Amino acid sequence: MIVKIKDMSITLTESAANRVLSHLETKDDCTGLKLGVKTSGCSGLAYIIDYAKGTEEGEHIFESKGVKVMVSEEHLEFLKGTQIDYVEDGLSAAFHFSNPNVTEQCGCGESFTVN
Repeated sequence: MIVKIKDMSITLTESAANRVLSHLETKDDCTGLKLGVKTSGCSGLAYIIDYAKGTEEGEHIFESKGVKVMVSEEHLEFLKGTQIDYVEDGLSAAFHFSNPNVTEQCGCGESFTVN
């Protein structure tokens, strides 16, 4: 059973949504973003972001600014309330995460800890 959630617990800024939507237009088989976490780095967890090719059993689906974001049940506790932004700074560009669950971040910003 796929779980659909109507509240906006996972959101995208206008910049992030525009970036994702422009990439989704070039990918025929993708329906949105898949957001998760993995064990990594010196602080414990790191974000995983990829294009989704549909939904899987037990995923929560959030929709923000026309983009569907899929989050598995096991990762939801780490990501609830997260806002995804896309920032271009000179020659670099990346997604940035504003996650209210984060209690510590490593110095390089690649990994984080939650309670």
